[in-house]
Amino acid sequence: MKDTRAEDISEFFVSREFGNKMEIEEKNVQSNSVVDGNFEEVCPEKIIKFKPPLYKQRYQFVRDLVRRHEPKKVADLGCGDTELLRLLKIYPCIQLLVGVDIDEEKLQSNGHHLSPYLGEFVKPRDLDLTVTLYHGSVVERDSRLVGFDLITCIELIEHLDSDHLARFPEVVFGYLSPVMIVISTPNSEFNPLFPIVTLRDADHKFEWNRMEFQTWALQVANHYNYSVEFTGVGKPPAGAEHVGFCTQIGVFRKNSREAPGPCVSEQHDHHVYKAVYTTSYPSLQQERVLKFELVGEVLFQVEHLRLRHLRTLREEKRGAGTVPVPKDPSVAPSLMLGALFTEAEKARIENSPKPFCEGGRFFVPLQRLLAYPRLHRLPVDEERMRSLLADSVCLSSDGSAVTVDLHNTWDCDPEDN
Repeated sequence: MKDTRAEDISEFFVSREFGNKMEIEEKNVQSNSVVDGNFEEVCPEKIIKFKPPLYKQRYQFVRDLVRRHEPKKVADLGCGDTELLRLLKIYPCIQLLVGVDIDEEKLQSNGHHLSPYLGEFVKPRDLDLTVTLYHGSVVERDSRLVGFDLITCIELIEHLDSDHLARFPEVVFGYLSPVMIVISTPNSEFNPLFPIVTLRDADHKFEWNRMEFQTWALQVANHYNYSVEFTGVGKPPAGAEHVGFCTQIGVFRKNSREAPGPCVSEQHDHHVYKAVYTTSYPSLQQERVLKFELVGEVLFQVEHLRLRHLRTLREEKRGAGTVPVPKDPSVAPSLMLGALFTEAEKARIENSPKPFCEGGRFFVPLQRLLAYPRLHRLPVDEERMRSLLADSVCLSSDGSAVTVDLHNTWDCDPEDN
């Protein structure tokens, strides 16, 4: 339901992903739909170009809200081609991401864009993330969307007929009752600036001016115990500032004293939406993922320390190294990720038990390993670390350290050749 196709048409000419929208847009132009693209044959002196494109400005507005408020559960009603969901799934705070749309075919064809990439398995998230697409109407009640932190309705309400618009507040504000709701809709006062003055999309049932939108929004907010702030995106050209933003936006926040909501029995297992697509992302909250990440990091760090220790022994044996031997070699500047340790990281490492040798074995205490940044960030303590490593690496008899042979057959000292 998003109106990206009626705006910034130049973006579609260079995007294979939106290639199917070009034909739709050309038909809209022929039927007197407004575009703010780059059709020079249509009154070029009145063409308005938004940079970034208007739909990207709307999505960026939502992304900025997510960055500031860090919601855990987010739903996009009228998610259309799921582009906003794709932009939001990268935020580590979000653990449940839901899209709802009336167009089942569009959901099915775009679901795969929300699947985890290979890199998201190599570097898993800290927290779980589940993404689900539902086919259904935004004016139907489904208990799986109750109590979200954020619900977005981007260019949605203008597609609703009068009956559905009347039901929309009681479902979204009353029944679903999220902490925050973002609603964007065209500002009809901006329309005369376009080459052709009519509705911006053939499917729009109405387009409100600022007073109409704000009157409706304030009435809804007061009735359902929300506050609302008004803003927008798409600044008008110089000399036309009086018309306001091209897209007007209302940001609704639930007041601390909640209005009476639906009873628990009404909410429980009331499922009317059809799940079209769902996927879960690998995260460190999943034991198999955490173990894989932990073992890999431990083996990498132990080998890094073993080689550094051998280098120190060789320098001491030769007694004439050009590079001074650090007092504690394992705290020397790390080459991992091309970054040096911070002072806080150095202090944490220095205060942990040092690696040591016994016979031909090299020992790295678990506490030492946990002090290194890439292991310190993992959600494990020493006991959990010991349990996860037990069947994958060799531990000391008391389980306090990882132990490996100090010398391997593939070790090579250039001076020995």
